[in-house]
Amino acid sequence: MRLHPLLTLLLIVFSLGALPATAVERVRVGAYHFPPYMIKPESPEASGLLPELLTLLNHSQSDYQFELVPTAVTRRYRDFEQGRFDLILFESPSWGWQGTPLSSVDLLIEDAEVYVARAEPGRDQGYFANLQGKRLALYNGYHYGFAGFNADQDFLTQQYNAVLTYSHDSNLLMLLKGRADVAVITRSYLQLYQDRNPEQGAAFLVSQRVDQVYHHHALLRPQAPIDAEAFARLMQQVRGEGRLRPLLERYHLSLLEP
Repeated sequence: MRLHPLLTLLLIVFSLGALPATAVERVRVGAYHFPPYMIKPESPEASGLLPELLTLLNHSQSDYQFELVPTAVTRRYRDFEQGRFDLILFESPSWGWQGTPLSSVDLLIEDAEVYVARAEPGRDQGYFANLQGKRLALYNGYHYGFAGFNADQDFLTQQYNAVLTYSHDSNLLMLLKGRADVAVITRSYLQLYQDRNPEQGAAFLVSQRVDQVYHHHALLRPQAPIDAEAFARLMQQVRGEGRLRPLLERYHLSLLEP
């Protein structure tokens, strides 16, 4: 029996509609307050490089949906191991991740930490040659090269006379008020701070010597819905589309060649 052409067309449409849609994989991305990469992830006003990068990744493909999951700088290891999130960006495997099962992707994105002091007559780069005896203003939970990447609060306060805060701005203000001698600041953040406060351009002496170079990685749980190879391809896709470099330049970050 031959079917009417209209009925045949309707059957085709219904059969296509009955096909299962391709599921979008939800990828949870851990985020802690780490300016300028992430600012107040638990807030409706969350901002920074990380959410902007996730927007690029989400718009460039339809297989994965990357979503922020707030964590804390000291809690992120436990949350990662317990599966509260699948992926964390702008990390280094040497920042306390030793012994944690994971895979990593080199993001080819570079930043650094620099020493900052209040500018005073006669003070030059030699001021940063020796940190002993100087009052340090540090960001709590960060891993510093001069301390062998030991982020323990007691160790830093006892060995390095450090004051630990949760704000780069507070640490810079401590320098200006003479309450600290040296702060260690993320270079990208310092440049953004100077963009916002040009009148303070001559107030600080910034070291040519770096405490450490950030060679950023993405770290993925073994059970993550996206593996390292697939995530590397997505990053390369965003880079190839020409949208990654302008984003990084706005944050004073360097994009390395593969």
